[in-house]
Amino acid sequence: MFKKILIANRGEIACRIIKTARRMGIATVAVYSDADARAPFVQMADEAVHIGPSPAAQSYLIADKIIAACKQTGAEAVHPGYGFLSERTSFAEALAKENIAFIGPPVNAIAAMGDKIESKKLAMSAGVNVVPGFVGEIDDTEHAVRISEEIGYPVMMKASAGGGGKGMRLAYNEQDVREGFEATKREGLNSFGDDRVFIEKFILNPRHIEIQILGDQHGNILYLNERECSIQRRHQKVVEEAPSPFVTPKMRKAMGEQCVALSRAVGYYSAGTVELIVSGADPSGESFYFLEMNTRLQVEHPVTECITGIDLVEQMIRVAAGEKLAMTQDDIKIDGWAIENRVYAEDPYRGFLPSTGRLTRYRPPVHSSPERGGGPLAQRVVEGAPSVSANALPPPRSGEDLGLRGINGVRVDDGVAEGGEVSMFYDPMIAKLITWGKTRDEAADLQIAALDRFEIEGLGHNIDFVSAIMQHPRFRSGELTTGFIAEEYPDGFQGAASTPELVTSLCAIAGFVATAEADRARHVDGQLGDTLDPPARWQVTIGEAVHEIEMVDGDIHVDGVPFDLSMEYDPGDRLIEAEIGEDELAVKISKTRTGFHLTTRGATHFARVLPGHVAHLATHMIEKIPPDLSKFLICPMPGLLTNLHVNVGDMVEAGQPLAVVEAMKMENILRAEKSGTVKLINAQAGDSLAVDAVILEME
Repeated sequence: MFKKILIANRGEIACRIIKTARRMGIATVAVYSDADARAPFVQMADEAVHIGPSPAAQSYLIADKIIAACKQTGAEAVHPGYGFLSERTSFAEALAKENIAFIGPPVNAIAAMGDKIESKKLAMSAGVNVVPGFVGEIDDTEHAVRISEEIGYPVMMKASAGGGGKGMRLAYNEQDVREGFEATKREGLNSFGDDRVFIEKFILNPRHIEIQILGDQHGNILYLNERECSIQRRHQKVVEEAPSPFVTPKMRKAMGEQCVALSRAVGYYSAGTVELIVSGADPSGESFYFLEMNTRLQVEHPVTECITGIDLVEQMIRVAAGEKLAMTQDDIKIDGWAIENRVYAEDPYRGFLPSTGRLTRYRPPVHSSPERGGGPLAQRVVEGAPSVSANALPPPRSGEDLGLRGINGVRVDDGVAEGGEVSMFYDPMIAKLITWGKTRDEAADLQIAALDRFEIEGLGHNIDFVSAIMQHPRFRSGELTTGFIAEEYPDGFQGAASTPELVTSLCAIAGFVATAEADRARHVDGQLGDTLDPPARWQVTIGEAVHEIEMVDGDIHVDGVPFDLSMEYDPGDRLIEAEIGEDELAVKISKTRTGFHLTTRGATHFARVLPGHVAHLATHMIEKIPPDLSKFLICPMPGLLTNLHVNVGDMVEAGQPLAVVEAMKMENILRAEKSGTVKLINAQAGDSLAVDAVILEME
């Protein structure tokens, strides 16, 4: 077994690998860029080596720097994590020349399956059903247009080495191809060092199924059941679960065996994933298409770990060290259900635009690692619950004992800390929230409760959005396709729907908090006169709901009726955990000038709180109308202005592309909100823009 390994990646995956390596008694080396100098994974590793500037192309993607770090530290092997160098044959070959082990598949398998163009060709020659498309190299935009028209719209443009939603564009017409082809090439080059693009038919509203593959160097290859990753936005996975609510045992066996055969054809070993799609028009699921194979550990691997009890990182390390798999296909079971939500730095209320900045507050619901402090749910560990020891050898075999299911079924995989920064140079993922339950509904309910307790401040995030998905009737029924988000939120996301009962509960909480805040104000030292009792009557308004809240002998009354509310609150608290009847409700709270923002169950509610004796005067207040900003093109996130499509004096129509801003390795097209004439331009291509910077003004 290796004594020391280097992790050629960053963020949460680096933290994830370090945790398993510590449990196995293996020392770790982290490599980091300028942007990651204070990142948690650097602090967690036994050693850390600086390898260059913030852009990945100048640091993490340079193989020579990784090899130099190995020589400097004496690392015997390299784990590439999710991406970066994991699918480059040149990197694995360079390591082999230096007698450094690669914790991943062999070079021939990377060449055959890691390159999406070559994998398509291999699958076709092997008789595997693949999505129709053009798998050769595409010369230029005009060539891309001709190919797309021959295939028939809609088509998907993909960077050959792409992944994680980067280097992918969906085109419904010629204009989409012309807008997206060059962007696809640039994203592929910037993220993966490869600007080759291929085009294939886009199967409308399919279900996206992944088969987890695990093989050793002795010819043993297993499939570890499936994951469903159908809920996607911009071709980035948002929600993953295992097993799939759609896949039957018959389908699972057919898919798994075909994926094993494909892996065996290229001599595959280590962990990998074969991605399949099933047409939404095929309810039987018997006709599925090979989409691609990822020759690396997948972001969504935790859900597979939860239901199988197999630590995939551990298995990758053992396979690279030459060990045989300790299990057979008959040993692979399905225990319970697991769901993973990706917490992204993006604002769903503003069209899911990326968000960057400093995490002024970061309190996940739990931390399963011994190196980090716990969140609110961490205090509920049952007596005798297994600990995650860094030196527990030999490793236990159950997923629960390995810590793969976190604490009480809640696991957080992250690579950030309070005070840290989410950089524009890297992926917008803040953390992965994974829950495990005996049933799918139980896992989803745990997600809702944990998301309510997940505190993030300082930048935009999608916690409300994924919580809304967990509550959505269509998700709960399991009727999923990749068109879920577009179909269910055609006009954008405005928060999850709230029941009248929930609103009433929030009004009661707001009244309780207002009383506590008023009481504290009246006990400040140095005030004139005697200490006064705080107001006991409040009028609380949330949306159209108006409730009279009154404290009577320490009890809450809502509209004159006793309300069963039990909670504790100290002024300054950001998270309230209340008991309403027999139910628990976690609410994140922040003060406003006239009340509170209350966030729970996938929505943020503004509660206006007025003392009962002055509430009637609010009817005389003039409503403030917000200014019209539609004539301005405002930069929604910090980023690089790569293209400006108009000049002063140009006429533009609503929806017309005006500019392209690159942030987090993805290009975002900014469009006109209304028709008009360009009056003034304040920025040029190549400028670095701050959030809310005015790019241009129309008249």
